[in-house]
Formats: sequence, C-alpha cells, structure tokens
Amino acid sequence: MHFDLVRRPALVTCALLLGTGCFHLTAGDKTREEFKPPRRIDPAAIAVPEGYRIEPLATGLTYPTSVTFDAQGTPYVIESGYSYGEDFTEPRLLRINPDGSPTVVATGSHPPWTGVVFHQGAFYVAEGGTQGGGRIVRITPDGTLTPLISGLPSLGDHHTNGPAIGPDGALYFSVGTATNSGVVGPDSANAESINWLSRDAGFHDIPCRDVILSGLNFTSPDPRTPDPDDQTTTGAFVPFGTETKPDQVIRGQVPCSGAVFRLAPGSSSPALVAWGFRNPYGLAFSPDGQLYVTENGHDERGSRPIFGAGDYLWAVEPGRWYGFPDFAGGRPVNQEWFKPSGAEHPPQFLLAEHPAPPPRPVALFGVHSSSNGLDFSRGGAFGHPGQAFVAQFGDQSPDTGKVMSPVGYKVVRVDVSNGVIQDFAANKDKGNGGPGSHLGTGGLERPISVRFDPDNGALYVVDFGVMTVLGKDIKPYPGTGVLWRITPTGKKEGP
Repeated sequence: MHFDLVRRPALVTCALLLGTGCFHLTAGDKTREEFKPPRRIDPAAIAVPEGYRIEPLATGLTYPTSVTFDAQGTPYVIESGYSYGEDFTEPRLLRINPDGSPTVVATGSHPPWTGVVFHQGAFYVAEGGTQGGGRIVRITPDGTLTPLISGLPSLGDHHTNGPAIGPDGALYFSVGTATNSGVVGPDSANAESINWLSRDAGFHDIPCRDVILSGLNFTSPDPRTPDPDDQTTTGAFVPFGTETKPDQVIRGQVPCSGAVFRLAPGSSSPALVAWGFRNPYGLAFSPDGQLYVTENGHDERGSRPIFGAGDYLWAVEPGRWYGFPDFAGGRPVNQEWFKPSGAEHPPQFLLAEHPAPPPRPVALFGVHSSSNGLDFSRGGAFGHPGQAFVAQFGDQSPDTGKVMSPVGYKVVRVDVSNGVIQDFAANKDKGNGGPGSHLGTGGLERPISVRFDPDNGALYVVDFGVMTVLGKDIKPYPGTGVLWRITPTGKKEGP
C-alpha cells in the first residue's frame, strides 16, 4: 500500500499500524528481486524473545498452510495444492516424523487446503475450492477422505478457511469473499496472479441476508475479449459485466460469502454464525471459549480499490454483520482516509441500507500484513496465557497495492484485553524488513499459520515458503516451505 506523506501525516500512519511498530518510510518502492533456489534456512537469522529458541523441524515442504497434532502429540502438516500465481500441485496431509521427514497420509482435490484440525480420532480439513467449490472433509488416519460439506462458494479471490473445534464440540469454518470489495473486476483475470474469472465467469459475491443496492456500477476493461479497448460495466453482488439498479434487492442465501459458519456434530448443513467479513482467514477459540477471527482487509486494486485498510482481529459475536463491503475495521470506506491514489473521491457505498452498525475490532494489524492463522497460548511452560499468536504472511506489493517498506513476514503476539501487538518472531535486519530471501538471510519467508502443541510447551510456525511478486506477477517456489518450532529455554524473559 502506498503511503503518501503529503496527505497522510506520519502520526496517522502510526495510529493505523497500532502495535506493529511504525516502519521506516523510504522514497519510492524497492524492487523485489528474483529468488534463486535453494532457500537458505538459518534460525540464527530470526529474533525471538529472551528465554525462547526457534528451530526448523521439517523443510522442503510445498506450500504448507497448517499444522495439527494427533492424540500422541505427533505433528501433521497440510500442503495446499495451490498458490496465488496459479500454480496447482497436489494437496497432501503429511505426518512429520521425529527426524523431520514427511510421510504422506492422504492426498485430495479442491485446493487450496487451507487448514486442518485433529478431533476425536480424525483430521478435518478445509478445502479452499479454487476449482469445484469449497469443502470440509474428514480424513481418518488410514487416509480415507469423506466430504462433510461440498459446494461452498469459494471459487474466487478467497477461499474456505479454518476449521476450528469449539467448546460445544461443533466445527467452525469460514468462507471468504469472491472479490476485493464487492465488485468483480479485471483484477480477477490475471494469469500470473489470480485468474478465476476465466474459470468461473458467472461467479460473484453472495450475501448471507437480503441486501438493497445503491445501484453503483463500474466500467472497466473486459478481459473476456481479445480487443484491449473493449469495456463492460459491473455492479455489486452480480456477475462480471452485469449492471445493477438503485434499490435492487439481492437475495441472501446460506452458504454465502464472507462469513463464519458452525457445523454441529452429525450435521451436513452449516449454520450461519456471523457475516460481513472480507476474508476471515484464521479461526481460534481462546481459553475462555470466545471465538476469534483474523480478517484480511481490502486492497487498492480492481474496479473498486480501497486505500489504507488494515487487517483485523475480531471477537466474533453470533448474528453480527461486520461491514463488508462498505466498512473496513468498523469504519465506513467513504471517508477521506480510504481514497485511492489519484482518485477524485473516496469509495462510495454499494449498499443503500446497512444491516446494522458494525462492531470495532479487538486489534488492528498493519496494512497488507496478511495476518492469517492464529492460536491462543494456554499458559504452562510457554507462558503468555490467554494471548493470541498470529502468523503474518507479508505483503504482496505491488499486486495488492504499494508499500514503502515490507510489511509482515513474522509472528506477533496480541493481548486481546487491550489490542496491544508485539513482535514475537521476526527476521533480524538493519534495514526495512522483509522475508529472508529479500534480506539475503535464512530467516522466515511467509508465516501463514501457528499452532501450540497439546501440552502448550511449543509453538509451531508454518512457513509457506518463498513467494515473490514482480510487478503484477506472483511466483511461488515449491519445496521451500518450513515447519518451525519455538520452545522456551527455561531462562526468564527480560522486561
């Protein structure tokens, strides 16, 4: 995201990046250089608090996204099977052996596999559904895969995420939105980044309840035709190339986009928990039973670009609407702050009426930090009871918007009682940060998920691996993913 120092005072920038620290702003964007394998791996390049150490447990993984543990405490990792950059591989569930080598337990389809949890003798996986729609599947230890829910609307920009097991024994999961901000645009037809529009031209965002449109439409280039001068007009919550009218009603349905769901034991019909999220990625329950969700905020791209939207941590209240597509972090997007670079006015509302005033988030992460998987410490040897640990995948600039310095690429700790955020595992550097490959070190690349082991004695960090963004082209590198483990050393942490 581009920070204009003329119209965005530094004090406001610091406020937006609450808890992440105000990074140093430099003149112009630094080009992300091309990565040359192999990936270096060096835990000494990663800073963790005094009294902790970090070590690589498994290496050579291809697009890993989540880790869980069986009843014996053995770690299992899922490999996604898909990465932005339109790279399709094979989704896999892997058992990580004591020597760090993987054993394939199961393979599947409907990538990307975005999350896994072990519960009562089986694994539950969220299949993102870039092709064929999202699913929640059950995998037994012998590798047998059984779909529990199919056809979830996650063919677009964002996917089916989770799952998490609640105190009530139900399975909770989420589905992201099809688009950046409610309108299908040519940004969803980039063959080198995200190209779902060519696969599913009729797909669009689906509200969970009836909504009334303002009738705002957007004219954009039409990538469906060979003529670069061809244009089309598109409204909100409709397929690309479809116009809308003022006061037009879009009927809600479940399952829908941008929502959190609950699947009761033995049921095959998900119940809506809350809606109005953009991309609710990480789901976790705190020790006191409260459901928390991380949300990836809007980008400055597409037909309705939005500037300066951060990522958020929400305490989910059943039945609430969280603001998509007209609010970001509880703030209306028609404010001056959210005006895109070079635009005449801020984004305007897509809805003529809003279901209710949205709440405010528990914590606000940095713009484009891609704050994803999270888990809560339960105390014990690891410490920090009741605090959330969040993996930050890092920015995808300039594809999603410009940044003046790299954002994310670390694990942060959040005090949910006051929203204060502190770095917990981050690359050592003397410049402006970024992944290890950018810094020329063997540190973290793109942390995407974290999970405490069953006795809360260690925090496992899933590192997706190297993924570079050159212009509008995203290039992931298979075989560069790592599973890291952070453990207490017994020494007291400094003040």
